[in-house]
Amino acid sequence: MTFRIENISIDSTSPFETAQFWAEALGWRIAEDGDDDEIAVQPAPGSPEFGVLPDILFLRVPETKAVKNRLHLDLRPADQVAEIARLESLGATRVDIGQGSDVTWVVMADPEGNEFCILRSLTEAEKAAL
Repeated sequence: MTFRIENISIDSTSPFETAQFWAEALGWRIAEDGDDDEIAVQPAPGSPEFGVLPDILFLRVPETKAVKNRLHLDLRPADQVAEIARLESLGATRVDIGQGSDVTWVVMADPEGNEFCILRSLTEAEKAAL
């Protein structure tokens, strides 16, 4: 392999505000680069994720989000109910994109409307198998 995923880019009318939400949601930090049109969120140096997971880059665009995302993040929490409540307190909302009532995940949207999923928590047996 000669390359790796450096970042995941997301269009935004308010890059800094959207980056702030995701930095708080993930426990990451906003990278310092001084460009108001491109704001990166990345794991903190020294964390297990630093240098392993791609940054999330929010790019300023003039248009607002119009349709369901074709790419979204799935997040696996230790406690699904607690994380949903915490994300709602940060400004996320639950959204219905046709997922039905029998699924084990919850579809949410960040303050700009970008969908993401909060998956069910792993069982103790699933954790032990990792």
